[in-house]
Amino acid sequence: MNMISINAAGRHHLPDIDCVLIGVNCSKTLARCLDSIRSCDYPQEKLHSCYVDGGSTDKSIEIAERYEDVTVIALDPAYPTPGMGRNAGWKHNKSPFVQFLDSDTILDARWLRKAVEAMADERFGAVIGMRQEMYPERTVYNWIGNIEWNGPAGLSDCFGGDVFIRRTALEKTGGYDETLVGGEDPELSRRVIRAGWQIVRLDALMTRHDLAMTTMSQYFRRAFRSGYGFAAVSFRESLVGSSFWKYDVLKIFIKAGSFFGCIVLALLLFFVTQANSVKIIAAFLPFVGLMVMLSPRLFKTGKFMRENNLNKNDAKRYAWHCSVVVVPQFFGIIRFHLGRIFNKPLKNRRRNLKTGISISGT
Repeated sequence: MNMISINAAGRHHLPDIDCVLIGVNCSKTLARCLDSIRSCDYPQEKLHSCYVDGGSTDKSIEIAERYEDVTVIALDPAYPTPGMGRNAGWKHNKSPFVQFLDSDTILDARWLRKAVEAMADERFGAVIGMRQEMYPERTVYNWIGNIEWNGPAGLSDCFGGDVFIRRTALEKTGGYDETLVGGEDPELSRRVIRAGWQIVRLDALMTRHDLAMTTMSQYFRRAFRSGYGFAAVSFRESLVGSSFWKYDVLKIFIKAGSFFGCIVLALLLFFVTQANSVKIIAAFLPFVGLMVMLSPRLFKTGKFMRENNLNKNDAKRYAWHCSVVVVPQFFGIIRFHLGRIFNKPLKNRRRNLKTGISISGT
């Protein structure tokens, strides 16, 4: 058999794949994501692209409709969530595998073949790869994201927004939780694992991503939502006897809670007692709390150098992030539990949702 025949046979036996993209106000990033699917080293007739719009007010839908081979599903929820979009997308078609993508990503041209090859092992319900930031040098926030996207290759306990997954896994679990505004991907991951499948991370590039984060306020909002997601998923997992993310939430509480707790305690001691010795202790309490919160910066620089292959200055910079990020995460956790108690969950507002690009003027 010659090479042409071999390639033809290979194309014939490759499975169909549904590529589901979701977005809200993503006109700046959508086209390049759709173009990356078209550029994949995979038979285009076996790829079925679907863009699910969560209620954009920009030209996102218009851009998607320019692609004749892309199905556009326009949702109009008052409070959109990622789960709504992903569920609408995978339920629209019938391919045995689904590749989920966020609109601010670019799919690596070789990824789908590698994912299909991995799925030959029927133990795997989902396959993930490595995600890279397109422009980590543009902002410190992009740089941090580039460090934190990936875990080690091998079996994984969860996946993120970019994932190659079996349709049967989606059908058996019911798909994404449409009420969550954060943590919906890990939450589904845990149900996939409990349904009997494994999740594997390949040492291969899956997507490139543009975080496009340029301001401290964006950083704090994202961290707040990550704390909310930690709490939401951890709480749900605790109901089925799982400790998933329990210790992550606990660490955030210890670091940030110690800082704020020491400040409150210091104020109480300072104003309710007349003893000078107690007031001296009260004056030092905020510094104790601050040291607990800053423990990554004070004690873990060497660890970050080894584990993340960073030079000393970069390790210090990353340690500052690990120290500070717990503050908005702490308030995100508090927000989740207050919302749970008073039946007021956090909701997405469409006007606040959009994707951007790291290079201005393009």
